[in-house]
Amino acid sequence: MKIWVDADACPGPVRDILLRASQRLQVPIVFVANKRLTLPLSELVSTVQVGAGLDVADTHIAASAQAGDLAVTQDIPLAALLVPKGVVVLDPRGELFTEENIAERLSVRNFMQELRDSGVVTGGPSSFSAQDRQQFAATLDRELSRWVKTR
Repeated sequence: MKIWVDADACPGPVRDILLRASQRLQVPIVFVANKRLTLPLSELVSTVQVGAGLDVADTHIAASAQAGDLAVTQDIPLAALLVPKGVVVLDPRGELFTEENIAERLSVRNFMQELRDSGVVTGGPSSFSAQDRQQFAATLDRELSRWVKTR
């Protein structure tokens, strides 16, 4: 297993939770971003700096992640590419994307994008909260525990 992080918009508290989990379970973690990242030195932690551009980090993660890996992204189209490959995907607020919910999530995302493109103001997501951090940690712990049991 490897943990893949779509790091361009990953909240700091989520990054810290992921780094601790990587160390605790000795699981390699890869942060992919189009900017330089400063992370703790560890043989388990690596970064990939991709070029600037729309979806460049997503393309790298989609091409690199394999069945049994875990990915963290808030990008629903990326999640829609990863879930069918057998990658466990969760967003920074702790939502788990599955075969059962990814088509609906993608459809809602596309609908909201169409509204925004036509000039409708839809508002953005609420700010990242302590409850979001707790939900992410709980979902991550549950998914990593499942992985440990199958080792």
